[in-house]
Amino acid sequence: MIAVSIVLGIGAVVLLLPTLSDLVSVFRISLGRSRRSATRPSEPPHFLFLVPAHNEELLLPACLESLRRLRYPRERVHVVVIADNCTDRTPDIARGAGVTCLVRTAPADAGKPRAIAWALSQVQVGDYDAIVIVDGDTELDPDFAAHAAAAAPLANKVLQPYNGVSNQSENALTRMAAVLSAANHGLAYVLKTHARLNVPLSVGMCIGSRVLSRVGWTVTSLSEDWEFYAILTARGVRIEEVPEARIRAQEAATLRASTSQRRRWTAGKLSVLVTQAWPIVRSQDAGLAQKLDAVAELSAPGPVLHLGVVGLATAAAMLARPPGAGWLVTVLLVTLIRPALYTIAAIVRDPEPAAALRAFAFLPFYAIWRISAAVTALGIVGRGPWIRTARAISSEQREQ
Repeated sequence: MIAVSIVLGIGAVVLLLPTLSDLVSVFRISLGRSRRSATRPSEPPHFLFLVPAHNEELLLPACLESLRRLRYPRERVHVVVIADNCTDRTPDIARGAGVTCLVRTAPADAGKPRAIAWALSQVQVGDYDAIVIVDGDTELDPDFAAHAAAAAPLANKVLQPYNGVSNQSENALTRMAAVLSAANHGLAYVLKTHARLNVPLSVGMCIGSRVLSRVGWTVTSLSEDWEFYAILTARGVRIEEVPEARIRAQEAATLRASTSQRRRWTAGKLSVLVTQAWPIVRSQDAGLAQKLDAVAELSAPGPVLHLGVVGLATAAAMLARPPGAGWLVTVLLVTLIRPALYTIAAIVRDPEPAAALRAFAFLPFYAIWRISAAVTALGIVGRGPWIRTARAISSEQREQ
């Protein structure tokens, strides 16, 4: 029974780390750690938009159209599509849109991280202030580049835009995804930025050209965003959230379509935790608060999986009655306060709060599925192949 208490106690501490990090963030902000000053450049930053695309003929046209509609000086924007091992019309669509298309044929070395590394070797990174990595199934708001440029100078920093959901109103699954995305990008990551702590990377990341020249692009895992976040954090590179710069991606509308994606993300993140946690902890370029926050982010299971884990752990403690069961259950339940507050705040701020709230009636079923997906992900940690998520035209895109 003592072993059960130890296991549950370690789990409770891990789940409590994000709350502790947020408290540290609030403390840092109260001390004025969020103040910053920068000299604005005399001309707008020059952006390179890299669009890695594997068989994206269905959604790539909307992505390229959103890039064409950017309200930003055209001479300061260059778009390059990476047609990675494509067997469809992706290269033709890119060329038809008038953008540069790099065709990569390397079936034995497939995957987005390798495609990006290959493309970066084909372009003059130093000719740009920043490189923005945009998936082929995403769409950017017209003022994306302008808001990113407001954080200039960009060459020595990394920016993360607000990740929205393009098919938010399709069903309960996509509405919940939009709420959870808003909780992160509209609230939690804004707090981190004000506290001068790094935010996790995801689609739309904007990487300073000098950062790339200094650190390079060496990621290879199933979760390249988390791996690059960990590498940059260990190297002391700033990653800031820019919530005004918005990019939207299509969320899988069914559990079946989402399974491979969630398994890949979970396995990739666990691999990054195993390989990168120690380099972060022993880094001389990251402060103590940053180390705590990075380990908390890499070990955090995500709000829905967090809820499921707490439910299972609480049930185990109540049934087994190990030493300190009451305290363990209390701590486990306390860990739910943070994600609950962020979720409630995101629902209140949602354009359709009633519809968002109703979507969470599906949460118990989703939580059970999410736990099963996480369990099966353990079998592919560090070695699983990349499996492409099925694409579809959403109802919002049909109406456009």
